[in-house]
Amino acid sequence: MPPHGCSRIMRPFLCKVYGAILAMMLAGPVLAGTLQDMIDAAADGAEVVPPAGVYVENIVIDHNIVLDGRNGVVIDGGGIDTVVTLKTSGATLKNLTLQNSGRLFTETHAGLYVEGNYNVIRDVRIQNTLFGMSIKQSNNNVFRRVTIFTGAQPLEMRGDSIRVWYSNDNKFEDNDIQDARDFVIWYSAGNLIRNNRIRNGRYGIHFMYAHSNTVEKNEITDCVVGIFMMYANNITLRDNQILRSWGASGIGVGFKESSGAKVYNNNIVGNAFGIYIDPSPWDPDHPNTFEGNRIAYNGVGIRFLNDWTGNNFSDNSFLSNFTQVLVNGRGTAMREGWNGNHWDDYAGFDKDRNGVGDVPYEIYNYADRLWMEVPHASFFRGGFALAALDFVERLAPFSEPRLLMRENTPLMEPPERIKVQDAPKSALEMLQ
Repeated sequence: MPPHGCSRIMRPFLCKVYGAILAMMLAGPVLAGTLQDMIDAAADGAEVVPPAGVYVENIVIDHNIVLDGRNGVVIDGGGIDTVVTLKTSGATLKNLTLQNSGRLFTETHAGLYVEGNYNVIRDVRIQNTLFGMSIKQSNNNVFRRVTIFTGAQPLEMRGDSIRVWYSNDNKFEDNDIQDARDFVIWYSAGNLIRNNRIRNGRYGIHFMYAHSNTVEKNEITDCVVGIFMMYANNITLRDNQILRSWGASGIGVGFKESSGAKVYNNNIVGNAFGIYIDPSPWDPDHPNTFEGNRIAYNGVGIRFLNDWTGNNFSDNSFLSNFTQVLVNGRGTAMREGWNGNHWDDYAGFDKDRNGVGDVPYEIYNYADRLWMEVPHASFFRGGFALAALDFVERLAPFSEPRLLMRENTPLMEPPERIKVQDAPKSALEMLQ
């Protein structure tokens, strides 16, 4: 108990100290300088099962052992450097908690650094670290059931949850990521990102010059940007839920000069911009294909940064977007491919009852041209003044309205498609 006179001043500090001591007591005895010795003494292929406790040390693994913390092992970096460095092939790390790395961005201090092939990292918790996992020139590794929570830092002070650099054919499955910055893949191909839950970050998944990767059955929620491809070709996005990207950029799925993408059966719901296309595809021989997606309750369903071609949309459902399609500047989306999509604001009819509208679905720009051509005017979008001006323009146009896009085969009902696994019954439920 502190002296009475200093209790008010010292109480917050002492509470933190007592709390840290209590956490360590609950985790087990605090051990120093013992785990590295056990690892160094183990032969190749040996299993190392340390006794329960908090090991305050920075670990380096340079041969193919199995490190199993099933007894309750916490490796604490003590706020210095990377907690665990794995520089070998064929090793396994499992049932561990890694915590308290250093905080230097220039050194990429992380919970786990990997440089090797055919390693297995599973059932690991990484907490209160700058970066979660940094993976460099490493192929054919498996990262499964890794929980990453880098700490309650402001977004600009966080490191990446997972940073992949020149690494191919890795699997990231069933991981849980929260409150980190980016899951970023640089110059890497053939990676599978499946069944992960990513919440409250900047870029949920970000590809940079990374080709031929697959992203499927992930849930990405409340990030600034869900999935973004920059100069990344032949990416497959399938059966993902990308929800509530409402930040400064607010993009569900974005493309920057990327070609050959296959975007199938995703729920893209509740974002500022559902799909954002900045001249893509860059290679005219490799179009981007969007098929079977539900694009709903976004501020803008699809935003094209310019008049482009090579994006094919079929069997998608556009539901309750404030604006279905936006093209910046004075361009149109007339050169894009539109075939068999459902638009909930389609006002046509189906006389022969074949499920396809008998008249085209068309979007004309009336007063919308103001905020599409002058972005600052979007402040008034949805307001009374712009709505009144739009009504008058439609009733008696001051000038020829611009045809933004046309689809000749609009569906009367949403298409039957493969549902996203475990998806809510309605798009409205995803907004909650």
